[in-house]
Amino acid sequence: MVKKSLRDSNAVRWSVLIVISLTMAANYFFYDILSPLQSLLRDHLGFSNAQYGFLVSTYSIPNVFLLMAIIGGVILDKIGIRRTGFMFITLMVLGSFLTAYGSSGFFNDGGPGYGFFSSFMTDFSPALKMMSLGFFLFGLGAETSIVVISKVIVKWFKGKELAFALGLNISIARMGTAMAFFFSRPLASQDPWNWPIWLGALLLTFGLLVFMLYMIADVRIDKQIISMEPLSPEDEFRISDIGKIIRIPSFIYITLLCVTFYSAVFPFLKYATDMLENKFGFSGELSGMITSILPLGTIIFTPLFGLFTDYKGKSASVMILGSILLILAHCTFTFTSLTPYIPMFILGIAFSLVPAAMWPSVARIIDTRKIGTAYGIMFSVQNLGLWAFPILMGVVLDRSNTGITPEMVADKLASYNYTNTILMLVFLGVLGVVFALLLKREDKKAGYGLELPNKQ
Repeated sequence: MVKKSLRDSNAVRWSVLIVISLTMAANYFFYDILSPLQSLLRDHLGFSNAQYGFLVSTYSIPNVFLLMAIIGGVILDKIGIRRTGFMFITLMVLGSFLTAYGSSGFFNDGGPGYGFFSSFMTDFSPALKMMSLGFFLFGLGAETSIVVISKVIVKWFKGKELAFALGLNISIARMGTAMAFFFSRPLASQDPWNWPIWLGALLLTFGLLVFMLYMIADVRIDKQIISMEPLSPEDEFRISDIGKIIRIPSFIYITLLCVTFYSAVFPFLKYATDMLENKFGFSGELSGMITSILPLGTIIFTPLFGLFTDYKGKSASVMILGSILLILAHCTFTFTSLTPYIPMFILGIAFSLVPAAMWPSVARIIDTRKIGTAYGIMFSVQNLGLWAFPILMGVVLDRSNTGITPEMVADKLASYNYTNTILMLVFLGVLGVVFALLLKREDKKAGYGLELPNKQ
C-alpha cells in the first residue's frame, strides 16, 4: 500500500500555498511602498534623489555585505522552515515600524531617538537615518523570508505543479506590489501623508500571524516526511555544499541572469512613478496607477507561464524571450515618447516570463535538501544589483539634471530627464540575454532538462 502524505491532498497543498503567499504579498507591499512616495519624501522630508536612492538601497546592504541571504539559506537548511521563517519575518515587522516611525511627524518633531540620530552624520537628516535603519532591518529579514517561502513551495509541490505553484505565489505576492502603487498616493493625500508606510507595517504584522498558522501544517508534514523518507547521512546539509553549488555552471548562469534581470526591474520600479510624472507630466496618482500595470500583468501571466513550463517545458527559451522583451520595454521608455501603457505592459510580460521559468529551474539543478542555500546564494547576488542600481540611478539622475532643484520640479518649473538613467537598464537587459543563452547551451551538455516539462 502506497503511503500518502498531506502534500498529496490537493486541498491542503493549495491552502498552504495561499497562506504563505499572503505573507509574501505583505513583504512586497512594504518593499514597494516608498516608490510612489518619492516626490512626497522630497517635499516633506527634504530628501534628494541620491538620498532616496540610498534609502531604498539599504534594503540590500545586509544581503550584499553581510551575506545574510546566504547565511539565512544555510540556517534554513540546518534548522528548518519554522524557526527560520519566524525569526526573519519578525525582523521584517520590526524594520517596517522603524521605517514608518522615521517618516512620522512625531519623530521629526523631536520624538524618542531624534536627538540621538541628530548627533552623528549631520549632513544627513535624522529622518533619513532612522528610515534607513528600519529599511535595513526590513531587508535583513525580507530576502531570507522569500527563501523560506520558496523552499516551502518546493517542499510541497516538487514533482507536481511546481512552476504553476511558484507562479501563483508570485502572482499573489505581486498583488502587494500593485496595491502599493495603486493606493499609496490616494492614501498619502490623507493626514498623515505617511499613512501608507504605517499600513505596510500593519500588513507585515498580519503576514507574521499568517506564517505562524502555516507552522502547524509544517509540523505535520515533517513528521510524515521523516517516516516515509528517512534522512541518510549523505543527504544532510554540509557547509562544503556551498562550494559544490557555486561550481555548477548552470547555477552560475542562472544566478547571473537573476541579478541582471531583477536589477533592471526592481530599481526601475523605485523610480517609475517619478519618471512618469516628469517625462509625461502625469499626476502622482495617475503615474502610480500606470506603474501598477507591471505587477498587475504578473498577477495574470506568471501562473499561466508557469503552467506552460509545467506541461510543455522550454524554461530556458522562456527566459531568453523574457530578457529580450525587457530590452524592448526599456528602449521604448528611453528613446520614444510612446504612451507608457505599452512598454509597461511589455515589461509586465517579461517580468512574468523569467520568474515563472527561473525559480522552478533551480529545483532541477539543485537537490531539494540544499535548495535553501542555493536560493540564498541567488538572492545575495541579486541584492548586489538591488543595492547598487538604486544608488547609481539616483546619482545619474542628479548629474544628468544639474541646475534643476526639487523645488523647481515641485513648482512645475522644470522636470527631470530620465534618459541616461533608464539607458543603464537597457545594458542590463542585454547582459541578461547573454546569460540566458549560455544557460540554454550549458543545459544541453549537463542534461538537467530545463527544456522538458516540470510535471512528472
